[in-house]
Amino acid sequence: MNESVRMHKFKTFGLAYGFWTMLALSYAASSVLGGISEGHPVSWYRALSWNFIDFYLWMVLTPLVSWLGRAGAQGWRRFWMLHVPSSIALAVLQSTVMLLLFFWCCGPNPKGNVLTLGDLLRNEAVYKFHLALLTYWMMLVVLRGFASWRSLRDERYRSAQLEMQLAQSQLQALRMQLQPHFLFNTLNAISALTVADPPQAKLMIARLSDFLRLTLEERHAQQVPLSREMQFLESYLGIQQVRFQDRLVTHVDVGDTGKAMVPSLILQPLVENALRHGLLAKNDGGALLILARRDGDDLLLCVEDDGLGLPASGAVEGVGLSNTRARLQAMFGDKANIDLSPRDDGGTRVALRFPFVEVGA
Repeated sequence: MNESVRMHKFKTFGLAYGFWTMLALSYAASSVLGGISEGHPVSWYRALSWNFIDFYLWMVLTPLVSWLGRAGAQGWRRFWMLHVPSSIALAVLQSTVMLLLFFWCCGPNPKGNVLTLGDLLRNEAVYKFHLALLTYWMMLVVLRGFASWRSLRDERYRSAQLEMQLAQSQLQALRMQLQPHFLFNTLNAISALTVADPPQAKLMIARLSDFLRLTLEERHAQQVPLSREMQFLESYLGIQQVRFQDRLVTHVDVGDTGKAMVPSLILQPLVENALRHGLLAKNDGGALLILARRDGDDLLLCVEDDGLGLPASGAVEGVGLSNTRARLQAMFGDKANIDLSPRDDGGTRVALRFPFVEVGA
């Protein structure tokens, strides 16, 4: 038996013991105070003996009643066929044992006369049997209520776990979708450099290896600090710098948002889109701007380029943009959005907005 199971059983026993003890003490106090008010004093010893024997016997029988409750939970016919005879049998057993133990503990009655077992049974047996029968059914209702509550709680927990696992699987699939797309584009660029500029091709392969090593280190993390995300982006831009040479100028400004949690590799596909669709076709290259700002309860991430801008027919979302939109929706729902728009002085701007959460918050 592992430690957690042992602690759970110990906690359950402690709660049961405390419940029956408090019940016995409250009934004993009620008997003593009621006797005083009616002019028939009852000793604390007799009141405590009667109630502790009574309720502790029910505490001992609680696991049996709980087991009978589970066994009879498979249809109403089985329920009545099991619990009617069981309740009568346990009521007889509990009341008989209780009266015998009380007789053995207390002996004489309060007036000092000899209290025979026959007197005790004649005076208390019927009353005690009815009370025991009622106690059995009340215990059964309470125990089945707790069992139903635990079952519902466990079912909700399992459902939440399944939903979380499904969401994690979907996010992982979306993230993994980016890697072959990125690798395909990068390997095409390396292939083009292999003949035209072999040293630059080797440098690009080395930087690609560094980038893949970084991503593998965080392969299970769906969110990372923005400072870590910028390391990924710096490594990726190192690859692209080999490709663009001095035709690419990059500006990065994240302010004091380095501890903000962001989806892993959320910026790389946006930067890749800006380079591929905005700047690659420009003969004189261009500039790339990456900004991060806190805006109230949100984090705002922007990727801007001064490239060719959006086509006149309107933008068609490719793998990178549609993947980013899907990841934000899966992680944040309606609390996140993505906006693609042209810049006033030419080029394209992509803005992401989602809840601001710092590391460890």
